[in-house]
Amino acid sequence: MGLGRAPALPLPGGPAVSGQPTPQAAEGAAPAPAGPRPPVVELIGVEKTFDAGTPKAFTALKDLSFRVDDLPGHGELIAIIGPSGCGKSTVLNLIQGFPDVYPPTRGQVRVRGRQVVGPGRDRGMIFQRYSSFPNRTVLRNVTFGLELNRRELGLSRRQMDELARQWIARVGLAGHENKYPHQLSGGQRQRVAIARSLVLKPRIILMDEPFSALDEPTRYDMQKLITGLWHDLEATVFIVTHSIAEAVFLGDRVWLMTPAPGRIGRTFDDVIPPTRDADPLLVQESRAFKDAVGEVAHAFHEIQSGRAG
Repeated sequence: MGLGRAPALPLPGGPAVSGQPTPQAAEGAAPAPAGPRPPVVELIGVEKTFDAGTPKAFTALKDLSFRVDDLPGHGELIAIIGPSGCGKSTVLNLIQGFPDVYPPTRGQVRVRGRQVVGPGRDRGMIFQRYSSFPNRTVLRNVTFGLELNRRELGLSRRQMDELARQWIARVGLAGHENKYPHQLSGGQRQRVAIARSLVLKPRIILMDEPFSALDEPTRYDMQKLITGLWHDLEATVFIVTHSIAEAVFLGDRVWLMTPAPGRIGRTFDDVIPPTRDADPLLVQESRAFKDAVGEVAHAFHEIQSGRAG
């Protein structure tokens, strides 16, 4: 669904900088068992209950299982939609291993065959809010993750700055390196957050309603940007959205989640013809696209009303 497969584009700036992060085994995870290539992400019988054992106990996820396989040379883009409170963001937070959500109450969360034990730089997170550091320039916002991993990566300050400048240019912010977040528009601040996350070349990108606060023209621009970056990185992307149209345009797969406790109630694969570098506005005006959105919307309403899944 959404974008077809195509050869990866060169990463920003051409040849890799010496010491540039490279794909690796999952961090923040236990050793992987030997055998065939493991799934990129796998959840097995996951349940997550918040405030368990108290009157406020709330089960966000129950009996949730899925696997996303490692596709050589490219990754999948999976769009997740569902009613409020169904655990969409909880799924992303469990994959990332954030301590306020992880571990699950029951079940297993695995990244490349390894049990997740905490966050790792192999997984990049992009939030709904722009999450820039207000006291840092654009350049220093983007170098933040590199600075945290400087010893492990073996990068000099000059190399970090070079990588950051490449990614700042890649997200369309060349010339803004010395500005502070308050001097940028909402779309520009989200581009900074994307560059800061992707400069570490994560193999898994987790996006939690990243465009919901943007106006429609800016949202279309960001959709084009993220699909291009996805092909560059050949990463696996999970994006949570409340927009059925956005899910249909972006996703190789669209997962519809049930009301809480959430699970995957319906999956759609490749419901529109593959596109690449297409204008979202033009695609979304086509009859095939509108029919696909209608099909997904119908299934979504059935799941919400309890008539399906």
